[in-house]
Amino acid sequence: MNLKETSAAPETKDGGATPEKRKRKTTASKASGTTKTAKPASGRKAAAKKAAPEKLAAGKPAAAKPAAATETRDFVMPDLARLAINLMHAANLGQKAARQLMRNDDSTSDASHALHDLQRVGKTLMDVAGSYITNPVKIVEAQAALWQGYLSLATSMTRRLLGEDVPPVVAPGRSDKRFRDPDWQENIVFDLMKQSYLLTSKWLTEQVKHAEGIDPHTREKADFYIRQMANAVSPSNFLFTNPEILRTTLASNGENLVAGMEHLLEDIERGHGHIQIQQTDMSAFKLGENIATTPGKVIYQNDLMQLIQYEPTTEKVYKRPLVIYPPWINKYYILDLGPEKSLVKWCLDQGYTVFVASWVNPDARLALKTFEDYMFEGVYAALDAVEKATGETEVNAVGYCIGGTLLACSLAHMAQRGDTRIKSATFLVTQVDFTEAGELKVFIDEEQIAEIERQMHEKGGYLKGSTMASTFNMLRSNDLIWNYVVNNYLLGREPMPFDILYWNADATRLPSAMHVGYLRECYLENKLAEGRMVLGGEELHLKDVKVPVYLQSSREDHISPYNSVYKATKLFGGPVRFICAGSGHIAGVINPPSAGKYNHWTNDDLPETPDKWFEGATDHKGSWWPDWEAWLSEKSGDLVPARKPGSGKLKVLEDAPGSYVLVKSED
Repeated sequence: MNLKETSAAPETKDGGATPEKRKRKTTASKASGTTKTAKPASGRKAAAKKAAPEKLAAGKPAAAKPAAATETRDFVMPDLARLAINLMHAANLGQKAARQLMRNDDSTSDASHALHDLQRVGKTLMDVAGSYITNPVKIVEAQAALWQGYLSLATSMTRRLLGEDVPPVVAPGRSDKRFRDPDWQENIVFDLMKQSYLLTSKWLTEQVKHAEGIDPHTREKADFYIRQMANAVSPSNFLFTNPEILRTTLASNGENLVAGMEHLLEDIERGHGHIQIQQTDMSAFKLGENIATTPGKVIYQNDLMQLIQYEPTTEKVYKRPLVIYPPWINKYYILDLGPEKSLVKWCLDQGYTVFVASWVNPDARLALKTFEDYMFEGVYAALDAVEKATGETEVNAVGYCIGGTLLACSLAHMAQRGDTRIKSATFLVTQVDFTEAGELKVFIDEEQIAEIERQMHEKGGYLKGSTMASTFNMLRSNDLIWNYVVNNYLLGREPMPFDILYWNADATRLPSAMHVGYLRECYLENKLAEGRMVLGGEELHLKDVKVPVYLQSSREDHISPYNSVYKATKLFGGPVRFICAGSGHIAGVINPPSAGKYNHWTNDDLPETPDKWFEGATDHKGSWWPDWEAWLSEKSGDLVPARKPGSGKLKVLEDAPGSYVLVKSED
């Protein structure tokens, strides 16, 4: 079907380029008639020009070049007149930003939803507080624990003032990057602020943990809300309590704050009245040029997807093609970031004929598309197309995250229909049992799903891409929100080019019918795991799936926790291999052998619990890809001459990466 004929025709086809950016304002010094001085940062467009294309394709974030003002750790005396002028200019820009936020056309609707959110948070926290109010002894014990911590901190600081070398009372976690500046340790004032904050935030989370008489879901929500609030009020997020921001402000006479407020205005303009924090230089990447560059052709498309067949890189290939179903919550090219990171290219180099589904970025015209539609127009349609393109009726399939959940549903459906075209299934960080589905469950209850449904109805029948992106950012708010608030708005620096963050910001929309159905049937009611889900007129039972299954999980995954993925080992009816990779939901999957990063664990046994599995697991250095390929190659048949896209019954529609992936979520 021609792109112009489909109801999901893209609104834009810019290949990844961002809209024309608003021209930078002049510095406050120039505006005030004084001598012009250099900004602490070089400008977003300038940063893109400096970045070497080959390094961008490799996915390595360029090292942030510190402003000259921050090359010394001394707190210098500023030019008070220039500082005052720049502070006034920054304040004026901040007021302008606030006015733009209030003028947003959606402000009334957004305020209503924000009020509902605040009411939900307030009720949850009151439930926790109520458990203490009814038990005065617990209140006294909690207060005593807090004051004991403060007393220990006061004693520690007194000993330090007297010249002793004392260990901290409380220290940030190994992965906590907020307090890396040496002054957080060496300067007693900032160290006191840091430890006071850590003590208090730890105490708050402990009180939620030990609250009595509340249900597990309320406890999970309260813990999440407390951590979000604690992250927001960290001393690292404010001018006068962050030594790095304070040094930069004094040394640059406040020019960092002017640059930061200009960045804020740009981000509000880009977000059409909402703050859309820029995590990377979006102008540094262009699909098909320095990202998603593996050669291939679109050989089939329908309303929901384009199917890409990639050019072979070997003379011989395995007989069974490899069909990959990525998540449609994000775009497919996480599997093809660049030659060094590309799972697609690596599979081609191992001798596989690779097909990848590139899902449409839906709008209101596709609001009624359901999970069932994704099965028929995604999984089944791709299998039909692969057969026409190659003549093969047997394939191996891969599903990533929700794409894996869809693949599991489809396999159960095919089992009921006697369809045996898929001969093995690989699941990348995929959940099919959602009883321990991680922090996303904080957002899942009937009240919140109904609220999401109302929001999608108001927006035209789809979930905005920015909404889903914000949800995932909140799961790692220190790294994906507050880190950039500090860098972009308070230090006035430009974000560095980084391919994964570019992909992360290239958000997609979701059809309302599919999204609500998925949340209710999987997350809320867990119907798939319990054998109660019905798709296409068939009740789905995973025990009827007899094909060999490879389950990949990631040890630090906060979206699909490894203990949740492990539950699938007891649900499928055929042979299962389970492995666990180091790192998280993205880096744990996209970890090529050439990088030499992380590790992975294997264990041929499948005991009852993942903890028992880890007790008997073997730790291997480096990528899990070779382990998977050794498993997959045995299920891929003999070697045959390589197949070129367009050589079968399906003709080439366009070059990869295709046009569907170019559609931006202009929310």
